[in-house]
Amino acid sequence: MIRYQIKRLDRYIGRHTLGGFFLTLSVLVALLSFFELLAQLNDIGKGDFRLADAFFYTALTMPKQAADLMPVSALLGSIIGLGMMADRQELTAMQAAGISVQRISAAVVGTSVILMLVAILVAEFIAPPLYQNAHRRRSEAIYGQAVMVSKSGFWVRHDRFFIHVDKPLSPRAAADIELYEIDDAGNLKQFLYAKNAALQEGSRWLLTEVEQKLIDGDSVTRRKLAEYSLEAFLTPDQMAILQLPPESLSLTDLYKFIANLNARGQSAEAYSLAFWQKICLPVTTAVMVLLSLTFIFGSTRNISASQRIAGGTLVGTSFFWSTRFWGTWGCCSTSPRYSRPWRPPP
Repeated sequence: MIRYQIKRLDRYIGRHTLGGFFLTLSVLVALLSFFELLAQLNDIGKGDFRLADAFFYTALTMPKQAADLMPVSALLGSIIGLGMMADRQELTAMQAAGISVQRISAAVVGTSVILMLVAILVAEFIAPPLYQNAHRRRSEAIYGQAVMVSKSGFWVRHDRFFIHVDKPLSPRAAADIELYEIDDAGNLKQFLYAKNAALQEGSRWLLTEVEQKLIDGDSVTRRKLAEYSLEAFLTPDQMAILQLPPESLSLTDLYKFIANLNARGQSAEAYSLAFWQKICLPVTTAVMVLLSLTFIFGSTRNISASQRIAGGTLVGTSFFWSTRFWGTWGCCSTSPRYSRPWRPPP
């Protein structure tokens, strides 16, 4: 009988904790999605990008917003759920009945396991494909039929060239570029493969370590070029739109991409940061749930629910923006755009 009552108590505490979590998450996701929608309104009128596309893009990016906000929502949701129980003296009654603080905390820890599983599921299997789909539809709406975005880079038509950029590394650098040039009759005239590419001045791209194949009827001439210049290709802003952000990739894709960049001797800081953020997401969510206990237990008479929520909001907001700031600062400080000019590896 006692064991049944304890299990029932665990479910009761877990239900309040999860209720506060999903309530907080819904409010925060709605707020950030509203700001995301306002940002997308600036692109309305570019190409075929319309208001409906802005709403659709925002809707598809909401799971990613939810994944990013899970640690903060776990902290605030637990404070709200348990804080309401503390204000109603339910936690005091539990302790008076012989249930220790450690036992109540164990029920909260059990709830954090559920939140960890939800965080893993959303961050690995739900958010990445939806975010990639949103990014692809937005890019194709802005650039129309001249571009096709895929998980492995994108295709662009430029004059008589059909260009496949397999690995856009930054707004000013790319790797594994294939160029197919056709003649007036629609026949393949030449094929170029470049190992690396870097933006020089304006929108001129310098391709290095180039393999060229010239096709004339049935004959094919092969030669290697030290460099090849591609005039008026893509600006850094266009590259930023077409490039899939590191956080849009799953853990598996990030691991493969990082290994590929390391093998080529190229910088992988931004992708490594996104990789470890995804690794730490479920653990951080659980830690935030445990941190919420410090706002609940103690002097429940002198601290109201509003004071607990305000304190938790301050901690949660500081954590959220500090991770955003240091992540952005780290990526920018190692990006070719903000440091020394990019050079292909020797």
